[in-house]
Amino acid sequence: MSVPVALLLFAGGFALTVASSVVLARELDRIGERLGFSEALLGIITALGADAPEIASAVAAIVAGHEDTGVGVVVGSNVFNIAGLLGVSALIAGPVRIHTHGLALTGGVAVAVAVIVGLVALLALTPYVTVSALHARARARLPAFLQAAVAEEQQDARRDEFASPATAVDALAVVPALAAVVGGAYGMVAAAQSLGDRWNVSDLVIGALVLAALTSIPNLIAAVRLARHGRGAACVSESLNSNNANILVGLCIPALILGLGSVSGIEVFAACWMVGMTAVVVALGFGGGLTRREGVAIIALYVAFVVVVATA
Repeated sequence: MSVPVALLLFAGGFALTVASSVVLARELDRIGERLGFSEALLGIITALGADAPEIASAVAAIVAGHEDTGVGVVVGSNVFNIAGLLGVSALIAGPVRIHTHGLALTGGVAVAVAVIVGLVALLALTPYVTVSALHARARARLPAFLQAAVAEEQQDARRDEFASPATAVDALAVVPALAAVVGGAYGMVAAAQSLGDRWNVSDLVIGALVLAALTSIPNLIAAVRLARHGRGAACVSESLNSNNANILVGLCIPALILGLGSVSGIEVFAACWMVGMTAVVVALGFGGGLTRREGVAIIALYVAFVVVVATA
């Protein structure tokens, strides 16, 4: 593949993937409204649609035999999400306020998922999604701590606008939107691999730094908007739940089916850095939220990650 063709394919694949993910997230949101999902479950479902570029790129890379690129997309996206969705949001919008109970629930699950991958990740996420989906009457049977945590999650998940309930057209639109996301991601990955081979760039750098950052842009835009509207807990929830989805759908499920082969030292470093940044952000959040100073510190951690991966 020539350089001009690869660049055009990469740009076209990126544009198609991002645009289709916006449509997919909107349609899933409307379908959730029609089915009567709770606000927290709606947030999780919509996040899956917004995460589609990251997940599709990781899966496409693994299926194509570029396991290092696929791992890099997941790990790099998660590190970028923490730095971008939380660090940049705190820097732009000022303090990102977070409720303690909700942070303990969402942050605890995020750290657990970041540390424990594979089937245990599924076991960690399943009860979390189940509890988050409960409506007020069902939540009354939960322990007091979980009632408070889920209530705060429900409150902070409320959007500034509400999607209209889905029609048959919305349900039918999910399939082509998902197909476009997957097709665009496959083209983008193929073009990136071709350019990487030509310019002697490692698969991990392509995945962790290039594809990860570009495919996370829709989430970054949404997070900054949430933070500017004073919805700090929703911003944190989006970042951490996005990371959970990336690990489970973009990495664990393909790994269980296809395997990932051997793991390099730099991949171990990247995974440890992801876990460490997740724990740091959750710990900082317990101080009452993320200030601009803490936002700068989080971004600095990402810069250090980029430098190490790029020079490895």
